[in-house]
Parts: sequence; structure tokens; C-alpha cells
Amino acid sequence: MDNLAFHITDIAANSIRAKASRIEIETSETEHKRSIKIIDNGTGMSKEVVDQVTNPFYTTRTTRKMGFGLPFLKQNAEQAGRRVEIQSEPGKGTTVYAEFDTQNIDCPPWGNLPETIALLITGNPKVNIIYSWESPQTEFTISTADVAELVGEAIPISHPKVTLALIQLLMEAINHP
Repeated sequence: MDNLAFHITDIAANSIRAKASRIEIETSETEHKRSIKIIDNGTGMSKEVVDQVTNPFYTTRTTRKMGFGLPFLKQNAEQAGRRVEIQSEPGKGTTVYAEFDTQNIDCPPWGNLPETIALLITGNPKVNIIYSWESPQTEFTISTADVAELVGEAIPISHPKVTLALIQLLMEAINHP
């Protein structure tokens, strides 16, 4: 995974598979630090599982025997001079936090954050995804509930026009090129 948007998609997909009805995605950037924090209210994991999830040869899935998402996230964060923290409790949910040193040559780019967040929100209308962006220049928060309120009942949240409008809104809000 060569950008942070891919990591966000992977972790959010894990949250959805863990039956989360609420996923908070917090992204921030300062002069020296880029960070991602994803909090869900899914099924959570035991301490034993948390201790293993960054091992690429460990997975709880039955469809394939390897899970590379969190191991790659950890590798990318450590190569960029920072860290990953994972906290979880069965029945309560999981928090994944990753930070990256923006001055490090190995710091991955954000990727297409506006498209990623828009597709997560419009592609999972039954999950309340709350996205926030923070930088020295701006702060911004939007959620599935906000989008549903904006579009009303006349058009489904999953409609392509809603996705395109949300991408544009996110691009403007986080000053993404």
C-alpha cells in the first residue's frame, strides 16, 4: 500500500466486517506529523489477537490465510520514523492510530483522500462514518448522517451524483490538489 488512503480503506473495511455501526476516521497533518486514527464500535479483539494483528501471517479471516493491511501500515509508519498503536476490547470496538514523520523521505502521501472518504460514506449508508480533517490551515468534519440530511429522501445517499458532490466538497474542505 503506497498511500494512506489505501490504509484507511483497509482499516474501515476491517471495521465493517467487524459489524461496526459507527466508524470515526480522524486525519491530521502538521509540519512534522501526519496521523490517522480510526475508531469503531465493532466486535473488537482480545489482547491475544491484538498482539498478533501486525504479523502478516496471522489473520482471523477464513477466505485467505494472510492479512497484510495492518502489517503494511505498521511497516510504513516505522519506516517513516513513527509508530502504530492498536487498542481493542471484545464487544466494545477497536482503535487504530498511526503517525508518520512528514520530514522523512519514506512518509507515504495521503493519496486520494476525498474520493476514499466519499466512497466509504456513500458505499456504506448503514454505517455512520464520521470523517474529520485537521491541519494548521483548516478543520473539517462530515458524517454519513450529515450527508443523509443534506440530500434528504429524494435521492439515495449511494447515488453517484451524491458521491461526486461529496468528493468535490471534501477536496475543497481539505485543500487537496
